[in-house]
Amino acid sequence: MQILDTDHIEMFVGDARAAAEQLCASYGFHVYGQGGPETGLAGQRSVLLGQRDIRILLTSGLSSGHRASRYVAKHGDGVAVVAFGCADTEAAFAATVEGGATPIEPPRRLESGDSSVVVAEVSGFGDVTHRLVQRAPGGGAFLPGLLDTSMAPDGPSDDDLLHTIDHAAVCLPAGELEATVAFYRQAFGFDMIFEEYIEVGEQGMHSQVVQSPSGGVTFTLIQPDISRRAGQIDDFLAWHEGAGVQHMAFSTHDIVAAVRTLGARGVEFAQTPSSYYDMLGARLGEVDVPVEDLRPIGILVDRDHWGQMYQIFAKSTHIRRTYFSELIDRHGARTFGTSNIPALYAAKERELAAVRNTTFSEGTAL
Repeated sequence: MQILDTDHIEMFVGDARAAAEQLCASYGFHVYGQGGPETGLAGQRSVLLGQRDIRILLTSGLSSGHRASRYVAKHGDGVAVVAFGCADTEAAFAATVEGGATPIEPPRRLESGDSSVVVAEVSGFGDVTHRLVQRAPGGGAFLPGLLDTSMAPDGPSDDDLLHTIDHAAVCLPAGELEATVAFYRQAFGFDMIFEEYIEVGEQGMHSQVVQSPSGGVTFTLIQPDISRRAGQIDDFLAWHEGAGVQHMAFSTHDIVAAVRTLGARGVEFAQTPSSYYDMLGARLGEVDVPVEDLRPIGILVDRDHWGQMYQIFAKSTHIRRTYFSELIDRHGARTFGTSNIPALYAAKERELAAVRNTTFSEGTAL
């Protein structure tokens, strides 16, 4: 079995066209295709978006019984399918099922003109599944015979700021982390490449990272420590009603330009206290991107054995405040910036302490 990369993600949403308009306007995606009953997609409406090597398929059910409609009713809008590019879909399907994955759709060939794609589907975590996609060399239509891709641009634009899907962050209920890691190792041949326990004040969470041998698919798996105070992971699991993709991380080669551009389009990012940057030099030493460029827009920085990484999280626009996006710019780093969580928390505490001291010294009440 050879899993190459994250071919695409499919999000089940209440209104595919409205979601497409929002992602195009704010994140700079382009419409690469669309389909519905008239193109062979029975009972659904789908819009394919793209930007450089990223593909996002947005799907809405046209009836309450459709799979996408049931997903949205339970979880809200979110990532329902993470598709893996494969060298051989039939071999990958057989290997994953033998390794413990539940078969959902056996391999079938989609053809139209000169384009041919072999797809299959198996279980993943929670209600998220994995589509196995084998594409002919040289590309071709995305899903031949199912989507009209006549409106797709000829190629990437110089204005495209997002390049690839870097990783997916997955929230799991307490007690499911070890079994989920074992599942991806046995069914998909992934390696567990990183693990840690993260403390954020009175909260705690366990994290393990699994990755395909190719390095093209990465999942950061997180479960809450229920012996500590409930936090953001518990909130996600409650509002999402179970395991799911908390965020997708998109890579960029110039995160400062990306944040400024997306911010001007209306994307709101999580705020970083100014005091975080006061401690940056002592924590990391010299960084590649000037601190005066990072501070005004709140970009976080981390370092590992291989290099530096820069990241920022967008605020969720979903009504349940569940799914959101991350931008990440790797300068050689291979890990995921988890030291930013306690560093950011400590910076916020220092800022709040300064506010309290100032307030009390002025003789006013909080």
